[in-house]
Amino acid sequence: MSSEAIREQSFTRRALVLGGGMGLVGAMLTARMTWLSIFEGEQYRLASEENRVQLRLIPPRRGWIVDRNGKPLALNKPDYRLELIPEQITDLDRVLAQVGKILGLSFADELRIRADIAIQPSYMPVEVARNLDWPAFAALNVQVADVPGLQPVRAFSRVYPDADQFAHLLGYVGAPTPAQYKDQKDPLLIFPGFRIGKDGIERHEDRVLRGRAGAQRVEVTARGKVVRELDTRGDVPGATLRLTIDRDLQNFTARRLGNNSASVIVIDCLTGDVLTMVSMPAYDPNIFSSRVPAALWKDLQENDHNPLLNKSAMGLYPPGSTFKMVTALAALEAGITPDQGVRCTGRYKLGNNTWHCHSRRGHGFVDMHGALPKSCDVYFYEYGRRVGIDAIAAMARRLGLGEKYPLPLPGQAGGIVPDQAWKQKRYKKSWNIGETLNSSIGQGYLALNPLQLAVMTARVASGLAVVPRLLAPADGAAAPQFESLGIPEEHLALVRQGMYDVVNAGIGTARGARSPIAGVHFAGKTGTAQVRRISAEERRRGVKKNESLPWKQRDHALFVAFAPTEQPRYAVSVIIEHGIAGGRYAAPIARDVLTFMYDPERALKVLGPIEAQLAAERAAAEREEQAEASAAVQAEMMPSWLRTDDIVPPIYEIGPAGEPQLPRDEF
Repeated sequence: MSSEAIREQSFTRRALVLGGGMGLVGAMLTARMTWLSIFEGEQYRLASEENRVQLRLIPPRRGWIVDRNGKPLALNKPDYRLELIPEQITDLDRVLAQVGKILGLSFADELRIRADIAIQPSYMPVEVARNLDWPAFAALNVQVADVPGLQPVRAFSRVYPDADQFAHLLGYVGAPTPAQYKDQKDPLLIFPGFRIGKDGIERHEDRVLRGRAGAQRVEVTARGKVVRELDTRGDVPGATLRLTIDRDLQNFTARRLGNNSASVIVIDCLTGDVLTMVSMPAYDPNIFSSRVPAALWKDLQENDHNPLLNKSAMGLYPPGSTFKMVTALAALEAGITPDQGVRCTGRYKLGNNTWHCHSRRGHGFVDMHGALPKSCDVYFYEYGRRVGIDAIAAMARRLGLGEKYPLPLPGQAGGIVPDQAWKQKRYKKSWNIGETLNSSIGQGYLALNPLQLAVMTARVASGLAVVPRLLAPADGAAAPQFESLGIPEEHLALVRQGMYDVVNAGIGTARGARSPIAGVHFAGKTGTAQVRRISAEERRRGVKKNESLPWKQRDHALFVAFAPTEQPRYAVSVIIEHGIAGGRYAAPIARDVLTFMYDPERALKVLGPIEAQLAAERAAAEREEQAEASAAVQAEMMPSWLRTDDIVPPIYEIGPAGEPQLPRDEF
């Protein structure tokens, strides 16, 4: 065979192999395309549609919170923000530089953003800026619309018009945590700018206030730029929550407390409506809704007046002499008659120990008619001992003490109402009579919150098992029907008369709480709760006055009251931490708060001098801080060799006249 024939035969074989291979590849491609188009075509069509059409959540507007008259306590305002999603960012430095040219981000802003990115999951949005004006927001929509991971957001911010006056009651809102998202699996919780309740009513009623999200279908380019809107399903705003609180009364009460660390609660004795619940000092929830500055957070934590604590529901205090109404009712139920009495000499002996009355000279003969107005400790020592702690504790619980109420407030404290079983369980020890004496005057193990004292007062005033409520009922709803306490009316009438005499009789301890309203009388009971132990040595030398003690060692001042005495409608409790004396400081506040209920204009007149004094004190404190800061700056700038701070001047002793003086060192 010639060489030419051999070449032709070899070429033919190669052509056949190559053609067969190409045919096989073509068949495979045809089969794959057939499989993708016929069997998986729907899947890829949907994927393509998802790339072209995006479903975007529309966050719901949070429901308003209003007072009993419809006045807003928490509402919303438009808020323009910029947020980024870390997992979608490829070059963070370039993105921050680009945003910085538009918004002028500071070094501190960049540190904050990077810190947030580092500590939270990459799918959680990070706030770059908020409260942007319209020009800045419009510029962002134009210049960063094509940057993956950056999202200009038009949302709503929570606003609290009265700031700290409602802080502990309403709480505040904040960004959801990763743990909350993992628990609820709600896509709203990772939506940029979305906020949920973090404390108070905002937290307890978050589901009601949150609302339901809407959705929007939009057509986008490959870079994510919106081409057109296809369809929209609107969001459902959260429900408006109406409280029993009276906004004007709450504002007045907060202003009346001034700089005191205190709580005031007012309850409607007929319905249980909480008309005011103030705990001061407090914080500004408008700041808490975003990132709290580190310096502010440190100041709040270190403040000895505990502005972060809701004293009304979470604070626990010895009730002092306000508890004597419980002891009196327990004594009456045990068969003690009102005319039985004791001779008070200012001391009460039990074994080798001596208990003291607040009156050193004593009150002389005291029966129940005079025991409450005079607040005679010796009377309640004697009859508390006769009745026993178990009977006293049972009466306290019947009046609502030591109980948690169905209110939308997280962290409500139950307190302590001790009895023999409680001590045995808690300390594995038996109860002793001395502890009964202390409990009978509101000291010892007793620990109650201001809300419980207000409920106790409402129950004494009405004779009914009043239960407080903060959520207003629907319009037209029937008033609640409370059960009777089962306490004889004559017993309650005797205690109410004693409370009336506390305020209105010449022997009472709260004459400064008398009503200025013609035809309306107030009734109440003072309390001064001791927070330190007075030793026998101090009693011999003379008990130190509260005014001379450090603030933390002063007695708590308490006062509970109801009005009007003829047909009780309102009950109030006032506690001033380390306020020295209930009759002198707490009672006038209760008087002014109750006066506001009947004559707001008259009550408002007392605020002028109080707020003027507070303004002067604040101005003096600011001047002192500025002077200290200026001195510190000067000290830093002054050379060390010019400073005289560490130079101690010589002390010259002058001897008696006529005696020779010792030689001194020469300087």
